[in-house]
Amino acid sequence: MNSREELLSRLSEFEERMGYVFKDKNNLLLALTHSSFANEHKGKGFVSNERLEFLGDSVLSLVISDNIYMKYSHLSEGEMTKARANVVCETSLMKCANEIGLGEYLLLGKGEEISGGRTRSSILSDAFEALIGAVYIDGGFAKVKEFVLDKMKTLIQDSINGSIFMDYKTQLQELVQKSSDQKITYEIVEEKGPDHNKLFVSQVKTSDRVMGIGRGRSKKEAEQNAAKQALEKGF
Repeated sequence: MNSREELLSRLSEFEERMGYVFKDKNNLLLALTHSSFANEHKGKGFVSNERLEFLGDSVLSLVISDNIYMKYSHLSEGEMTKARANVVCETSLMKCANEIGLGEYLLLGKGEEISGGRTRSSILSDAFEALIGAVYIDGGFAKVKEFVLDKMKTLIQDSINGSIFMDYKTQLQELVQKSSDQKITYEIVEEKGPDHNKLFVSQVKTSDRVMGIGRGRSKKEAEQNAAKQALEKGF
């Protein structure tokens, strides 16, 4: 597809898959435009979806927070925070993106296309947040709330029920990368007990700062629990 008009004409197919028809198709086109494509087509009116992703991230958090607060009055603040974290994590967003075939419609630069960008978790999750931002701009809060809850209803319920496995290490990595360039390291600082029943103690650090300490019957479990503590403390 060589022209903007041709690109816009294809979007109705995606609208049917996602279950929302845009009043302004340019909002959808913006959500689907990866920075690699925008950079390759400078001067042709294409803008990266990065700013829209920023907006979508906040809208998503509000919609999920509102839903959990209103529907699950028995949950404490800490429990609500954990439930929301499960729903808005990269893994969950990628799953939602795959369910509507989002990767097929992304506008990617040649290099990103060749390197498998259409199936990359970070690109898909970011694009889904941009899509949420686009629905919000196009239809307002009521429409974006309807869209998000329709696509994420099962994820919310699974999170509340505790049936989503929380990869705390990935969550921590994502949160730290959003706010800094610091590297996270894990270190086993203690081993207790006999070989057949060892208890490992791990700590997670950024630079020289200990963010959390965790224990487990395996090194992996100890690391997950260290990341979990760091998240609960707000690192």
